[in-house]
Amino acid sequence: MQKEKVYQMSVAKVHPLLVNKAVRKGRTKEDVDEIIRWLTGYSQQELEHQLEQSVSYEAFFQNAPQMNEKRREIKGVICGIRVEEIQEPLMQEIRYLDKLIDELARGKAMDKILRK
Repeated sequence: MQKEKVYQMSVAKVHPLLVNKAVRKGRTKEDVDEIIRWLTGYSQQELEHQLEQSVSYEAFFQNAPQMNEKRREIKGVICGIRVEEIQEPLMQEIRYLDKLIDELARGKAMDKILRK
């Protein structure tokens, strides 16, 4: 099943893809990391540890210290699907991150991305 493959992917392999997408649009790794920290509650040190340990995407989100309550304000379409309508909780968390990185790559201001 496709979903299972995504869940088993290493966050250490996905992170550079997210960073590359942002950098191509003039943003930075620091911006990407800030978004990840905001969404998941990991500190920078904890995030780096997760990357070093090559944990799965599933474990990364399931073990997140504190998922940000404001993530429920994230709306829109990613991969042809409205993120607010995704029924599978883990897939929704993954798509929230995808949507935030898309907003970053489109040039949206950081305070708007972080729903401040």
